Amino acid sequence: MKPAEPLARPLAAAHLTALDHAPTQWVRLAARAGFSGVGLRLYPAAPGGVAYPIIAGSAAQRELRDVLSGEGVGVFDVEFVPVVPELDPASLLPLFETAASVGACCVSVSGDDPDEARLAEKLAALAQLAKPFGLRIDLEFMRWRHVGTLAQARAAIERAAQPNLAVLIDALHLSRAGGTPDDVAAMPPEVAGFAQLCDAPASLPANDEEAIREARTARLAPGDGALPLDALLRALPRTLPLSVEMPMPSLHPQARIELAYRSARRVVDRASVAASV
Repeated sequence: MKPAEPLARPLAAAHLTALDHAPTQWVRLAARAGFSGVGLRLYPAAPGGVAYPIIAGSAAQRELRDVLSGEGVGVFDVEFVPVVPELDPASLLPLFETAASVGACCVSVSGDDPDEARLAEKLAALAQLAKPFGLRIDLEFMRWRHVGTLAQARAAIERAAQPNLAVLIDALHLSRAGGTPDDVAAMPPEVAGFAQLCDAPASLPANDEEAIREARTARLAPGDGALPLDALLRALPRTLPLSVEMPMPSLHPQARIELAYRSARRVVDRASVAASV
């Protein structure tokens, strides 16, 4: 008897893939391409950055909830909070309330404080405030931030010591920070919150400025570059949620999101079949 094929792993799409689309438009775009989940940029990643703040209980929140339900799409994460020295964790309570009201699983943050003890204190406070909302706090490392590597991200959440803290593993940032799938495989499974997929050339950016440009405007579709995506997927827990983050301004948003889904689906399904053999 031929063995049953593994069920297709659900895929979500990170909002950065088409950040010029407001949440309701973005949800419809992602659903049309085949995604079953989305990330929502409800908080600016930098002062003045693109974001779509929504207040829980507002008409905008109710409309978004209805569109999510109508399209059969879930909210993966709400992003993106830089944990800077001056951040007041309590100021994020409205964001947590909104995230919970649209069914999000987690809120994504970055580590932007050189003081490791203070950063851990703020991460712990965020996790404690998020817990009553059923939310996890996922820390994403990027080479140009103070928390720039997988090892630094693990150390930060271990120091904060909260059960609803985890690490967000982005395939691009892992590579550009000098990490490998073996580093991911060595992690306890509970450390990983979710993973983001894309691809990129083998050549590394020459400096942080180039790394930022690549991350925000010049990623490749999964399978079109040199990142070890198959090895990364083997290293990740099989049930770990996956999202695709593929900003590519040269492509029309609809074509971009369709390429993101089609390419990621092919890479993920190939890895799932290999794992089942």
